[in-house]
Amino acid sequence: METRATKHQNGEGLCISGLNKKLSSYPVLVDVSFTVIPGEIMGLIGPNGAGKSTLLECITGLLPVDSGIISQHGKTLTLAQRKQLLWYQPDDILPFARQRVQTTLSFARKMHGATAADLEQLIRRLDLSSMLNKPLLALSKGYRRRVLLALALLSRRPLLMLDEPFDGFDLRQSLAVMDLLRQYRAGRSMILSIHQLSEAEKICDRFLLLDQGRVLAAGTLGQLCRQADLSPQATLEEVFLAIT
Repeated sequence: METRATKHQNGEGLCISGLNKKLSSYPVLVDVSFTVIPGEIMGLIGPNGAGKSTLLECITGLLPVDSGIISQHGKTLTLAQRKQLLWYQPDDILPFARQRVQTTLSFARKMHGATAADLEQLIRRLDLSSMLNKPLLALSKGYRRRVLLALALLSRRPLLMLDEPFDGFDLRQSLAVMDLLRQYRAGRSMILSIHQLSEAEKICDRFLLLDQGRVLAAGTLGQLCRQADLSPQATLEEVFLAIT
């Protein structure tokens, strides 16, 4: 983990600077600043209501910000440029819910210029073969999540932002999906909003700890342990409890 974080080159990553957002005069994001290191998997962690989903929606442009800058290579990104750079997968969204899974995946493959082999590999890795003729609406939560992951990975966007990507999976399924995400992170970065800290610790290179809309800490697990004055062997859960 420490090694990947040291590979950051100034100006290359997506940079969030001084992001502020109020909803009905209530501050939900307060001076949020961080940088996504190229090629990393960043874990966005925090208690319920911390502002994690709101932060992702503000980065993508789904929600306007009150102030702050989203930039890359030292240049502020327009909304159109963010659409080309980012793929945001909200929690429990159901695109084309009444269409067959095969139809939806084939459409996404063609839209993003992926090959038939790319799609076939994802179908195999996500064990979707038996679900292809069913509408997304008819699938269980776990299988819906697999289809959403396939859509995200077909996108080929440089930065994937996935909200609760392991929700609905058991331990073995979560580990298999983690292996898949590691395989597909070549040439791109990922921000994963994860509720289960044990899962975040297994997959993420660095962590951004958010609480009440504020960044409490950011860094690798080792760096967070030092910030919290804990043993280097401390778990992410122990760090989370110490910092919050």
